[in-house]
Amino acid sequence: MADLVLSAPPFLGVADPAMLLPRTAPGPKVVVTGGAGFVGSVLVRWLLAAGYRVHVVDNLMYGGHSLLPVFIHPHFSFEELDILDRAGLGKALASADFVVHLAAYVGYPLCKKEPERATAVNVQGTQNVLDLTPPDVPLLYASTGSNYGEVDGVCTEDTPLNPLSLYGENKTLAERMCMDRPNTISFRFATAFGLAPRLRLDLMINDFTHQALIKRYLLVYERHFRRTFIHVQDMARAFIHTIGKFEAMKDQVYNVGDNSMNFTKEDITGMLSERTDYLLYFADIGSDEDKRDYAVSYDRIRATGYRTAITMEHGLDELIAGLRLVRIRNPHSNV
Repeated sequence: MADLVLSAPPFLGVADPAMLLPRTAPGPKVVVTGGAGFVGSVLVRWLLAAGYRVHVVDNLMYGGHSLLPVFIHPHFSFEELDILDRAGLGKALASADFVVHLAAYVGYPLCKKEPERATAVNVQGTQNVLDLTPPDVPLLYASTGSNYGEVDGVCTEDTPLNPLSLYGENKTLAERMCMDRPNTISFRFATAFGLAPRLRLDLMINDFTHQALIKRYLLVYERHFRRTFIHVQDMARAFIHTIGKFEAMKDQVYNVGDNSMNFTKEDITGMLSERTDYLLYFADIGSDEDKRDYAVSYDRIRATGYRTAITMEHGLDELIAGLRLVRIRNPHSNV
């Protein structure tokens, strides 16, 4: 792709606009649905730094501040658009060289809160993307490890899916729809964490860290539950890696994460305790609504040359340092 003026990592942002301004002509056009979100706001910066043209479509459900710094880039464009708007979406996808489909109602709490809207966006919205993306255009779909649910043993891409929530059910159905289309790849991402321009505090590790820092207290149910994690920067890197190797990787599902990032809740709280002082209580009575409990193998994507770069230790250090800057004040309290 195009040479860059500076080689600084794109996740540093564009405080210096020259950091991402290319010297040569732009590369292929990548249309990113949901590009203002947690993953998208990071991915856009990586794509621009790699020399791609980037067009984001997003309904701005959470606002658009995450994208403000990249409007300076000549190869970036944006369109406020809901993926349920078939007419608008068709026009946006018609000129794509690649499509990255991120737009979704993400997580079991949000889907439980707004089930009809969640199903419309996650299932019908995905069908719209499939219908309106030209058949010869590569499509990369952001699926989820939530599809596995509660599983004994280690999950591979061939493990039967057992989603436990509406979110998991929606994403499982949408993934199957995507994999019926040629020229498509689906990523079953590990549980995300880390800082991003569109910050999320509902993610397990982000939430644990924020509570430990601000409340100085953390109540944990089912401490033995095992999950697998991936930093948001490594999620973005997975798309960059795969776009560059699409022909060799296409028409498959990939677990995306790293075998070294399988941890129990107790493991995570122990690592937090090494880094900050807080009161930790493991509850013996009660349960977590999110019943996911599994370990995952990432051998398939490792065979393509992909590796995660950010360890759990590095990611926790980032969160502890960065979340100290987040001020969430109750307007009805003097404290």
